[in-house]
Amino acid sequence: MEARQQGDLTPVNENQRRLKRICVFCGSRLGNKASFGEAAVQLGKALVEREIDLVYGGGSAGLMGIVSRTVHNGGRHVLGVIPTALLPEEVSGETVGEVKQVADMHERKAEMAKNSDAFIALPGGYGTMEELLEIIAWLQLGIHDKPVALLNVDGYYDGLLSLFDKAVEEGFIEDSARHIFVYADSPEELIEKLESKRNKINSSSPNKITW
Repeated sequence: MEARQQGDLTPVNENQRRLKRICVFCGSRLGNKASFGEAAVQLGKALVEREIDLVYGGGSAGLMGIVSRTVHNGGRHVLGVIPTALLPEEVSGETVGEVKQVADMHERKAEMAKNSDAFIALPGGYGTMEELLEIIAWLQLGIHDKPVALLNVDGYYDGLLSLFDKAVEEGFIEDSARHIFVYADSPEELIEKLESKRNKINSSSPNKITW
C-alpha cells in the first residue's frame, strides 16, 4: 500500500520513534458504567506518565472532559479542536488547554489528525465511531501511516470487532487489513501496542507501509 510522502496528514515526528501526541476519540457522555469514566482517567494518567500530549475534540462533557482534565492537570499539553457551532459553553462546556477553532466537523477531523501521531478510541457514540472508522479507512488507503487503537473497556467494542470479522468472512475486508489497528482492554497495554506499531512503521521503507 503506497503512502503519501508529503501531505497534511504525514506523521508529526517522522524521525522519532516515541509517540509525542495522541488523538483520543471518545464520547461526550459518561455512559452507564463507572468503568468508562475510570478508563478515561487511567488513559489520561498513562499519557502523563509517558509524557505524551493530548489532542481531542474540545469541550468538557462526558469522557472527553475526564481525559482532557486528567492530562491537563498532569502538566501535559492539551489541544482541543472544536467547530464554531460547538464553541458556546452551554453546548460543549469549558475546554482546557489550547483551543483551536475550526469551521466545521470535517475540518475538525483533519486538524486533529494533522496534529497527532497516533489515535485511540475510548467508548463513545455515533460521532466517536465515525471518527474511528474514518481514520482506519484513511490508514487503509495510505492517506496517513499513523497507528490506530481501540480501548475496549468492558468489551464495549466486541460487537464492532465481530462486525469486522463478518466483513472479512463476507469478502468486504481483506484478512490482512483486519489487523491494521490494535486493541486492548487496559490503557498501558494499548499504548505499548501503539508504540510497537509506530516503531514497525518507522523501520519500514519510507515509501511503503508494511503491516
